[in-house]
Amino acid sequence: MPPHVGTLEAQIERRRRALDALPDDFHRYIFLRELQDSNEILFQALVQSDLPHMLPLVYTPTVGEGCRRFSEIWRKARGLFISWPNRDRIEHMLANPAFDRVKVIVVSDGERILGLGDQGAGGMGIPIGKLALYTACAGIHPGEVLPILLDAGTDNAALRDDPLYVGWRHARVRGEDYDGFVDQFVEVVAQRWPHVVLQWEDFAGANAWKLLDRYRTMLPSFNDDIQGTAATAVGTLMAAVRRVGSPLQDQRIVMFGFGAAGAGIADLLVRAMVEDGASEAQARAAIWPVDCMGLVMAGQDGLSPAQRRYARRAQDIASWGCASDAAPSLAQVVRHVGATVLVGTSGQPGAFSEEVIRAMASGTAQPIVFPLSNPISHCEAHPVDVQAWSEGRAIIGTGSPFAVEGITQVNNVYVFPGLGLGVLAARASQVTDEMFLAAARTIAGMNSNGPLLPPIERLRDVALEVACAVSQGAGGPDRAEIAAVMWQAQYQGGPIRL
Repeated sequence: MPPHVGTLEAQIERRRRALDALPDDFHRYIFLRELQDSNEILFQALVQSDLPHMLPLVYTPTVGEGCRRFSEIWRKARGLFISWPNRDRIEHMLANPAFDRVKVIVVSDGERILGLGDQGAGGMGIPIGKLALYTACAGIHPGEVLPILLDAGTDNAALRDDPLYVGWRHARVRGEDYDGFVDQFVEVVAQRWPHVVLQWEDFAGANAWKLLDRYRTMLPSFNDDIQGTAATAVGTLMAAVRRVGSPLQDQRIVMFGFGAAGAGIADLLVRAMVEDGASEAQARAAIWPVDCMGLVMAGQDGLSPAQRRYARRAQDIASWGCASDAAPSLAQVVRHVGATVLVGTSGQPGAFSEEVIRAMASGTAQPIVFPLSNPISHCEAHPVDVQAWSEGRAIIGTGSPFAVEGITQVNNVYVFPGLGLGVLAARASQVTDEMFLAAARTIAGMNSNGPLLPPIERLRDVALEVACAVSQGAGGPDRAEIAAVMWQAQYQGGPIRL
């Protein structure tokens, strides 16, 4: 060994130089994943030293490619893969003493990864990335988090045929067998860790709602795609309407892509408007849901319970003069409603066309446009185009990061780390809708000038403030106590490897 004794700061600089020398973000993602597996303290110290630079590499948008090519870049096991053939061994697998300290679990079945669809076992990239941010932003010790992939097979034939694929090579298990598989998992988790925070990630729409409703009272459990997205979008929208100078309940909100995420945003918007004084009927009337077939109308086949809550009736559009045999298009809805807010969670690139944005800008001085779909290739509109088509008047929030001045990234990382920390601090038995609304109001009030949300470098402060709001609402400890338990990436008594 050389005689030099390196500080953590010197190690960060050495790794940063190596990272910057790589040819593209995907190779930087691989570099960081390998560093995480070899020296977690150094990995976290590097990430926390430059969150604006590191966040897109650790999570969106680069994690999408990481999931798609997960088997190709596989080096070392991280987290826990629970496959259908091992369903009778779940209790034994989770009993591993290495997991005794676990406080937060992020679990996926890989069926709906971002806008990329079924990635099977490659979906493990999402829990790994999310939990890295729990540590970086909320100070949850890396030994207290556990990423899990429930491998029920995949309907992605290309993956099943790939000789490098690391998952179970079988079509997806569905129906009662799938439900029983998840039941077994949750029952063991609840017995093993009664107070663990269980976060569901990237389950397909029908399963996402079903699992949320079934297990949210069994243990502190939430779905980030539904509830975390909702809290972040609603909080950012609160900040936007404050800038416009009109109340939330006075907005005319068109939501394009009304699956799990869209309906979750709508539900939290209604709760926020009711809390601000509107009736529930008034709040629901402010929201116009649109999917790829057009305006969601009552009586359409295949509507989910969430979609039926917001479906419009024939009398709502009687004066529009639209053809009776087809639902009005997005552009028609925007024009006839006089939309002031447009939110996209559709995963359909280019859906917010020039026609749509110009129609919106013609009816309101400052249109609020949130194309939230991830990754960038699935975003409903590029913010530069929205700026041009609105003549620079639009207030824009995107789900993916864009190097465009004045654009806010509406990223769930503003909510879920702090929410989890607050739930743990309060030892809450459930994650409630009130907690998500408290988180939304917290992030909405943290930045008065410039972008709608605080800068990325303040994410640790954001997590602490969200945790305080959640904890105090549940009768938990105050800010000082929560801040005292947030883990810092530093060596104790010399370099060590976790």
